[in-house]
Amino acid sequence: MRAHQRQAGFTLLEIILVLVLLSLLLAAGFGGIGASVRGMRAGEAAIDRVNKVRTVQEFLRHQISRTLPFPYNQTQGVQGQLNREIFDGRGNFMRFVAPMPGYLSHGGAYVQTLELRPGTDGQQLVFTTMLLNGFSMDKSGAKDADTVVLLDHIVEAKFSYRGLDQQGQLMNWADNWPDQSSTPLMVGIDVSFAPGQVGWPSMAIALEMDSTAQRPIGGLVR
Repeated sequence: MRAHQRQAGFTLLEIILVLVLLSLLLAAGFGGIGASVRGMRAGEAAIDRVNKVRTVQEFLRHQISRTLPFPYNQTQGVQGQLNREIFDGRGNFMRFVAPMPGYLSHGGAYVQTLELRPGTDGQQLVFTTMLLNGFSMDKSGAKDADTVVLLDHIVEAKFSYRGLDQQGQLMNWADNWPDQSSTPLMVGIDVSFAPGQVGWPSMAIALEMDSTAQRPIGGLVR
């Protein structure tokens, strides 16, 4: 009877082995759950990033295509002529006048700028707006200007411009727009992020306006 009772029980070594196996199984289970959660969060972050980039692209296309030939600045020339600034386009900066979407507008046209600025990790694409009514170059960087960072963590980016030459022929893409008193026909935006992040298809945005605002500029290139 006593021998039978000893055989029916568990030794301390067997209990320890069972506990170790259970611990390993629980650790593996929690590790798998943690990996699944991290993968899910990484997937959600990637989807959010793609959606943000697409939203920014649509917003830029909407705003730039609706550029208006309205001067945001006027200066007196050396011979008394009035120089009107309608479009300022550089490789890292762009200023133009366009309406804002209804849900963001307080009425009237807005002076809008796109600028590439240094950020904490790469470059940032910064968008700034001010109402055209009352705008002046002295207040272009004022605190009452609405500023928002559209994109960050940019490795490299540039703006480019295309217009007509004196013969009315389409010019090659240029990093600087030479005539601030006229608008280009098209604006290009190229952005690249770190490898493995979301891609940015090269954008070529045509301006939707009367062709008289886009006069030939070949003779104005210096």
